[in-house]
Amino acid sequence: MSGFELQRLGMLMEPEPGNLQEIEGVLNPAAARGPDGELYLFPRLVARGNYSRIGIARVRFNKAGNPIGVDRLGIALEPEADYERRPDGGGGCEDPRITFVEPLQCYLMTYTAFSSQGPRIARAISQDLFHWERLGLSTFAPYDGIDSSDVDDKDACVFPVAIPNPSGEPELAVLHRPLFPGTRPEDIACSATARELDLDRESIWISYRPLSLESRRPGNLGEFSHHRLATPVSSWERLKIGCGTPPVLTRHGWLIVYHGVSDMNGPGSEVHRLCYSAGVMVLSKEHPQVIRYRSTKPVLTPELPQERRGTVANVVFPTGIDRRDDIGLPERYDVYYGMADYRIGVARFDVPDVLPQGGLADPPDTTM
Repeated sequence: MSGFELQRLGMLMEPEPGNLQEIEGVLNPAAARGPDGELYLFPRLVARGNYSRIGIARVRFNKAGNPIGVDRLGIALEPEADYERRPDGGGGCEDPRITFVEPLQCYLMTYTAFSSQGPRIARAISQDLFHWERLGLSTFAPYDGIDSSDVDDKDACVFPVAIPNPSGEPELAVLHRPLFPGTRPEDIACSATARELDLDRESIWISYRPLSLESRRPGNLGEFSHHRLATPVSSWERLKIGCGTPPVLTRHGWLIVYHGVSDMNGPGSEVHRLCYSAGVMVLSKEHPQVIRYRSTKPVLTPELPQERRGTVANVVFPTGIDRRDDIGLPERYDVYYGMADYRIGVARFDVPDVLPQGGLADPPDTTM
């Protein structure tokens, strides 16, 4: 195989008729293999008023090993903590990612908690995927005089093992996307002229904190330090990039399927239609802050009617990934993604023998 090519396997999940918990969408799931070897999805379930819960569903497969449907099993998390609720009764537990973190010997869920303060990264842990204990909001050290507690943050996922920080010390590492003021795609799209690109503020970040014996206690994951990882480079990600699937270790390094946002109408248009596409990034195994490969073109773009029409049109949003050891194909990965913020689709790819040529994106220009 010559490159990273995603093959759609179909739509897997959509709102259940008559289910008020899903009336506004089923989307952006985490994916994790349980202790029983079964694959479980944790979709965002959206009730009226954009009130979001995180559900649990078991994936069903056909004889060929392809996912074909789910069995709904209930709710993993719903807004209960102050940082998940708004005074008007709204709130949200949104867009989870789940990783089994080997040094902690538990599943760690990162999700977006949506309160009146805006989106923030929250965490919960589990031994079995069915019983979750909240750990609260993630905290990050100040950066360049900016108090991170006042900055919106989303799209977080963690590495399954301790990762060398820039000094070479093994630590717990998280990928995330701070939303500094003025960096939302809707804001950038309204710019009629070329804009200066702020390398620090419009990027995927990789952040670390020490993973000492004391910090292995679930409630003591501490404060993270900041390091910029990747900034918008190509036209298909001009407005924003963000983490997608949790990192998985392949023969080429740590792989993530991430999302990029572009403006379908271009600068200066009165109406701005955004397009969310997916790309692939491979990070060095030894030094994950080093990018070995990055898509110059998207590997998945909205094409199907279910991807082009929904709560938010023209969106493919990868969040879950599953390595297919269960069918003897460790180089195959299934990617679970949101379709137009309303449904869930699944696609597969096989890790190529060598990294494609020309895939390492050039350093970003100062204007885009």
